[in-house]
Amino acid sequence: MMREVSLKVGLTPEHPCSYLPGQQEQLLVLLDKNRLCPQGYEELLSAGFRRSGRDIYRPHCQRCSACESLRVDVEQFVPSRSQKRIIRLNRDVQITLSQQDKPEYFELYSRYINQRHQDGAMYPANREQYNGFLACDWLPPMFIEFWLEQQLIGVAVTDKLEQSFSAMYTFYEPSLEHRSLGSFAILSQVTMAKEQHKKWVYLGYQVDGCQKMNYKQHFRPHQRRVDGHWR
Repeated sequence: MMREVSLKVGLTPEHPCSYLPGQQEQLLVLLDKNRLCPQGYEELLSAGFRRSGRDIYRPHCQRCSACESLRVDVEQFVPSRSQKRIIRLNRDVQITLSQQDKPEYFELYSRYINQRHQDGAMYPANREQYNGFLACDWLPPMFIEFWLEQQLIGVAVTDKLEQSFSAMYTFYEPSLEHRSLGSFAILSQVTMAKEQHKKWVYLGYQVDGCQKMNYKQHFRPHQRRVDGHWR
């Protein structure tokens, strides 16, 4: 059960929503620097917060509650038939771990953003933006690398915590879209979390009205945080 804590937070001005056209969004941003640590962040994850760079935030929109935190139950997770096909399709992919950012990551990230997300706020890709939302001095992320015939084809940036993984962002070789590397990255994170006896894999916010976000709901069983409760 989540214990009650007092938090010092700020509220951003309204700005265009990243997920739903025509909507405005606001964010609660944590101002309490004492909670910028792995243990504090894991507690805030369970309260619906998320990390971007070294900042912790949560949607706090006045007229919308579409953003719902989603987490996968690691122990109970069973891949669907389509997810098993994705695993088989990528059985030739090798997975390695790194604790440090590498120059080739940004090269791959740039190709991914510039070819697949030209309609998004992250286009065009640049180094400052990349460092700004991934780098974190109080919680250095884990980089899960995906290799095919000595070529780096994907990277899943993941926060490793005491009881959970939090999937930050995945980017991959755009020409290999047919391999469903985004879903394969999540399946790999769930497998890794199970091997390390973690309870949850957090996948960020599910927004049912946003088609690009709907892949998350296919990882079951999962919980969503609705009206302050995990259901």
